[in-house]
Amino acid sequence: MAAVYKSLSKGSSKEDKEADSHAAAERKNKQRVLVLSSRGVTYRHRHLLNDLASMLPHGRKDAKFDSKSKLYQLNELAELYNCNNVLFFEARKGKDLYMWFSKVPNGPTVKFFAQNLHTMEELHFQGNCLKGSRPILSFDGAFESEPYLRVIKEVFMQIFGVPQGARKSKPFIDHVMSFSVADGKIWVRNYEIREVERAKGEAGNDDNGDEPDKKPSKGGPKGGKDTDINLIEIGPRFVLTPIVIQEGAFGGPIIYENKRFISPNKIRAELRKAKAGRHVARMEQQRESLARRKQLGLDDGKPKKEPAGLDTRDLFA
Repeated sequence: MAAVYKSLSKGSSKEDKEADSHAAAERKNKQRVLVLSSRGVTYRHRHLLNDLASMLPHGRKDAKFDSKSKLYQLNELAELYNCNNVLFFEARKGKDLYMWFSKVPNGPTVKFFAQNLHTMEELHFQGNCLKGSRPILSFDGAFESEPYLRVIKEVFMQIFGVPQGARKSKPFIDHVMSFSVADGKIWVRNYEIREVERAKGEAGNDDNGDEPDKKPSKGGPKGGKDTDINLIEIGPRFVLTPIVIQEGAFGGPIIYENKRFISPNKIRAELRKAKAGRHVARMEQQRESLARRKQLGLDDGKPKKEPAGLDTRDLFA
């Protein structure tokens, strides 16, 4: 009997191990994100980075990266920390923010120009979510219209999609990240999923006097017929303008380039030229007015003063 029990226990243990290994292989989704910034970021850029890092429980926040020209070194840094995604904040001139989303080590890499940044601290929205909870990623239907938008969608899914059982993640889904395409830009918003219990009168019969519907409401964790699901914005919010998509990780050939993107440096230069042009036109008008007065013999239109005897120009001539 002991031999039979031993053989049966061995067989059952082997089957349990095979089942556990098979289940682990099915749900294995190892995604880790390295979040860091360059030198010269402003306080708003730093707060936005902290907000995004708190929303990524599978991410690792690192110190500032010194170089702005040798971005390929980020691949070695990600490999050192065992990360296969990189979210890099590049600050230029203390005012412009460029965001790099890269899939390490084979790519692709997407470069964005970030505008209209609003962090959680300055928005003061009523919504809130559990730290470390997993989000629902909501993408606009326009992401399937263009090939480059499909690439951007996949990169966002790899970085913002928290895998099940990830490091420091909670087994809850209580907020939605929305990605919308409008005017050639990507608008990012974050909402809380809030369940509100209906009043007793609302949970009763319908307007026609029929019995209440027995089907549960859609989308809620509880899904009960006595609850309403609302979306309340939490923050942060920002707008991303795609610039280029590189085939490799921080390198390689450019597979997409946004021809409609105008650099903020060029915009500021055009504004300075327009301001300088108005000044030049005003000075030219003054010179023409003085020349016209001289031709009419009016000079400056003011009577000339007789030189005094104690004038410094006469004394020290």
